[in-house]
Amino acid sequence: MDTTDASAHSTDGTLDEALQRLHTHGPEFHGYLSNHGPMAVEALVRHGRADSVHRWLDAYETQLEDRPRADSAVTDANWREALGDPRRVTDWTAYMGRQLDDRPWREVLAEWWPRLLPGIAGAATHPVIRVGHAVRTLTEDGEEEPRVAELAHALGYWAARHLPLGDVPAPAGQDGPETALWEVPPVPEQEGGIRERLAQLAATPGWPAAAAALRPAAGPADARALLAEVVAAATARYAVDAAAAPVMLVHAATAPNAVLRTLPALPEHLWVSSLHAAWAASAAVTAAYAPRRTGRPQGPRNAAHSASAETPDRPRPDALADAFERAAAHGDAHAIKLTDTALDVAATTGRPEALRAAHQAVTLIPRER
Repeated sequence: MDTTDASAHSTDGTLDEALQRLHTHGPEFHGYLSNHGPMAVEALVRHGRADSVHRWLDAYETQLEDRPRADSAVTDANWREALGDPRRVTDWTAYMGRQLDDRPWREVLAEWWPRLLPGIAGAATHPVIRVGHAVRTLTEDGEEEPRVAELAHALGYWAARHLPLGDVPAPAGQDGPETALWEVPPVPEQEGGIRERLAQLAATPGWPAAAAALRPAAGPADARALLAEVVAAATARYAVDAAAAPVMLVHAATAPNAVLRTLPALPEHLWVSSLHAAWAASAAVTAAYAPRRTGRPQGPRNAAHSASAETPDRPRPDALADAFERAAAHGDAHAIKLTDTALDVAATTGRPEALRAAHQAVTLIPRER
């Protein structure tokens, strides 16, 4: 993939135009479905498909809804009581916009990140994923106004849908992410929406031990390395288990990857807690949707391959580009986002499971209509 050309597309105005279109809409539609437009168009532009963005949006916008009416203003004095109130999502976006008007975006992010991080599961992790895409653009492509506004929308959505996972033990074991993720037990009743499934975690046999099985990070740099392994492990597991829930299992990989993308914009003292939250989210989504298993798949080169084993040759750039072309042609936002994450993993680790995960996404996720 020619990343130079892809980066050039990101500054030709297409992304900013698309974000401005999307900011007239709310963050959800049909009652509870998340608006994936900002995340998908960022990935399309990132991977050199700016030419397809407005055509993709023309189709996607037909299902979106206008921004909800304001309810009552969020302020410095009342934000705690407004946290987690979806009726106030427009108020939250306006509040975050005022914060970003007054201070540098990195300063606002550093203040609100630890406040929002415990609610990472809100709206099936879509808000933190949206933040990750916004931060990637701001850090790599510039701070034009629509991109700062997108961060306000993403943070406001997260605040409005803030949903704590409950008392999740911090990593205190000896396992790396690969082993730990395969030991996560499924919730007893794998039916209903994600809120109903996550509500079962506390009573799921083996959940606390599995959540704590990840080894603790030795410091910020180790936390970042462990988080990259969490993303790789979840992507590899998607390659095996995607058929069980091809849309929802995407988030076990894309949520921690959003956190990983945000780390460079955060003070290092927040990196270890970010790992904890991202790991908890990935494990929780896995518990909610992955199928019951009696053990890992066997084989020298499968999704259980240890991230610490010898790293294979990196995939060829044309193989990465072809994988994203298939996702763009497929058109579904989840397929685009999973492929975007899978390509990160493939490019940095060389693991063939990453490209298999991208193939599973475009094969199993229904196409956008």
